[in-house]
Amino acid sequence: YVKAPVVTFLDSHCECTEGWLEPLLDRIARNSSNVVCPVIDVINDDTLEYHYRDSGGVNVGGFDWNLQFNWHAVPDHEKKRHSNPAEAVASPTMAGGLFSIDKAFFERLGTYDSGFDIWGGENLELSFKTWMCGGTLEIVPCSHVGHIFRKRSPYKWRSGVNVLRRNSIRLAEVWLDDYKKYYYDRIGHDLGDYGDVSSRKKLRSDLKCKSFQWYLDNVYPELFIPGEAVASGEIKNTWSNQCVDSPAKREDMHKAVGLWPCHNQGGNQYWMLSKTGEIRRDESCLDYAGTDVILYPCHGSKGNQFWVYDHDTDTLRHGSSKRCLAISKNKDKLHMEECAEDNSRQRWRFQNYDPSKMN
Repeated sequence: YVKAPVVTFLDSHCECTEGWLEPLLDRIARNSSNVVCPVIDVINDDTLEYHYRDSGGVNVGGFDWNLQFNWHAVPDHEKKRHSNPAEAVASPTMAGGLFSIDKAFFERLGTYDSGFDIWGGENLELSFKTWMCGGTLEIVPCSHVGHIFRKRSPYKWRSGVNVLRRNSIRLAEVWLDDYKKYYYDRIGHDLGDYGDVSSRKKLRSDLKCKSFQWYLDNVYPELFIPGEAVASGEIKNTWSNQCVDSPAKREDMHKAVGLWPCHNQGGNQYWMLSKTGEIRRDESCLDYAGTDVILYPCHGSKGNQFWVYDHDTDTLRHGSSKRCLAISKNKDKLHMEECAEDNSRQRWRFQNYDPSKMN
């Protein structure tokens, strides 16, 4: 129960630095619709050593179409707004465990969705509605709080219920408009029972919040939109019934991309072909530099990440090496080979293909 005019949330596994709170309160005092986060420093979970990052190392929050939070560098359009590294930086999303918000503004936004369960998704819900309903979300470089990032979740889930997915579906139904389909593509359109969201939709309507299209155009223009992909879904080799497969998490970067029997459930087998020739999932791209086909952060410069897909011949040709993607004879590894018209190990088909998106 909060009586103060500002509510501050901190995870329990945090260590505050001297002078951490004043820069946050200053931003809210200037504008009560500013929702503000400190720079989150890392505390080692084995030694409890505090790793301090200076203001030059500030990242901002984003998300991918699995509706999972991620960090990325401050984009150029935001950097151009600043003349001093101490200035608050606009962030599309927040991590969720550490922030301050004006109590009246928090209540106006409907606080948290009471239909959410245990953990997950609440940070994106609060981020989207802050921006879409008249607020600003910021990271304040002069405020630092250390945080222990745990290796595993401490929560016990109810068996048979994917809590994070259920929360994310509620979030998508209320805030994402037509863009929710990109999340549903990732989960095989298996929505299940996500409860009643009518009161949350009414809240959004009553507040006259902006559209998710507005959010993408104005707050997060650097996000790759799956609808702009020329091809999407699984990449299948019919001869073997194997699909290109990788979790595409941060720890999978710089590692060889794998294969797995095609399961038609999206997830690790969901890929997109951009009109610039990238095979990507979110910010991870297939990259070939002469040895294995690996995952590498997308850089937008073609080169090792440029692929030419021919839907008529079912081939994926690498632009710079002119070699073709193939599956090994024992069906357990991706290879790059001299292209051959009659080689069934080189036949790959994207699940969905729309050549009009090339324009």
